[in-house]
Amino acid sequence: MRVFLKYLSFRDISYMSVFLQAENVPNEKNSKRKVIGLSKQAVDVLLSMPNQGSTIGFRDYTLMLLLYSTAVRINELLTLKISNIVIDCVKPHIIVIGKGRKKRPIPLLAKPAQCLKRYLIKYHPKQNDANALLFCSKSKGIYVPMSAENVNKMLKKYATMAHERCQDVPMDLHAHQFRHAKASHWLENGMNIAQISYLLGHESIQTTMVYLDITTKQEEKALETLEGENQKKMRKKWKTEEGKANLEILLGLTKTN
Repeated sequence: MRVFLKYLSFRDISYMSVFLQAENVPNEKNSKRKVIGLSKQAVDVLLSMPNQGSTIGFRDYTLMLLLYSTAVRINELLTLKISNIVIDCVKPHIIVIGKGRKKRPIPLLAKPAQCLKRYLIKYHPKQNDANALLFCSKSKGIYVPMSAENVNKMLKKYATMAHERCQDVPMDLHAHQFRHAKASHWLENGMNIAQISYLLGHESIQTTMVYLDITTKQEEKALETLEGENQKKMRKKWKTEEGKANLEILLGLTKTN
């Protein structure tokens, strides 16, 4: 419509005001497609599908496990370099580069950490692999970066297999559903919304609320959890001798020099 009005305004100056008014009308935003969640049972069945005894199967299993356990975006995982994996320490973690080139550490629990360690030994045994990508595909004898398209194609293959055992597994499975599922499961397990927001790499808690399609009741519960943890920290702070002394000064119960 704007193009047509622009054309008319060039042909007839009297249409210029109409064209300018049309230019100020904001474009209609396309509503985002709601992400279909995955149940915990669906995730377990999906992870049991790859044959870990084969080279490709173990790679696929590791990729799926990391997608779910870390809730990172697919592009964050596919661009993850060996140098950004810290595995031999008390708190294993990966450092992903998110939107705006912002880095954030993501902790690894025991199971994904052990799996990743096995994967590194099998696929990246050389010490000079620091700048290599964690996941690659082999094309015509050459290792190339995996694409999100290839990953989603692989996921649909396993989804077709898993759907026979668990109807909760969607046939059109895609990588983002693992991220959404983990975030939802974190919330169900009582993790506060601020922690979830940070792990997802969101700019604000409000973004996370919308992302998870949180109901008013869930929002109240999530914020109560966050508030409850803050109160616990406050109480612990005043239990220390220094804290008690500062509180007494604040309340005027102790004279300061």
